[in-house]
Amino acid sequence: MDTLKLGPNGGLIYCIEYLEKNIDWLQTQLCKFKDHYLLFDCPGQVELYTHHKSVKNIFAQLLKWDFRLAAVHLVDAHYCCDPSKFVSVLLTSLSTMLQVELPHVNVLSKVDLIQQYGKMAFNIDFYTDVLDVEYLLDRLQDDPFTAKFKQFNKALCGVVDDYSLVSFNTLNIQVGEGFICNVLLLLQ
Repeated sequence: MDTLKLGPNGGLIYCIEYLEKNIDWLQTQLCKFKDHYLLFDCPGQVELYTHHKSVKNIFAQLLKWDFRLAAVHLVDAHYCCDPSKFVSVLLTSLSTMLQVELPHVNVLSKVDLIQQYGKMAFNIDFYTDVLDVEYLLDRLQDDPFTAKFKQFNKALCGVVDDYSLVSFNTLNIQVGEGFICNVLLLLQ
């Protein structure tokens, strides 16, 4: 990053573009593990998945090589405590799902810590099942900043409801390995 005078996000974009240009190297490395499950722990910068093509192109190439792929998108559960942030998470999840074009499992992580961040407006099922998101509109009107965007917020909630693609599983570290088994079953 120092040599190229790139910041953290620029460095990530440079690296993913470099990997895309050197995809043959990746193929050589991955073929060593053809009969294994592989986990790509990707960085959390959503730009790489929401509106940049390199990750999508790499995934497309892996599919051409007969790798079976699925995406697991982890989101901190504390976003459920703030309606505007939760709507933002829903839109990011939806955008990522549409952009990467893979079977997709969304996960609310750190559910065991959620009470530390405040009170949720609804029970956890509302957030995992993404039931009628427009119920959040009343909560958004309570905030002076978001209240002035009433029509915009309504349209955003409508987009999420209309697609009906976003839902979440929960990750509670206190539960143990059961979660991992559940996600593997969902992915298969």
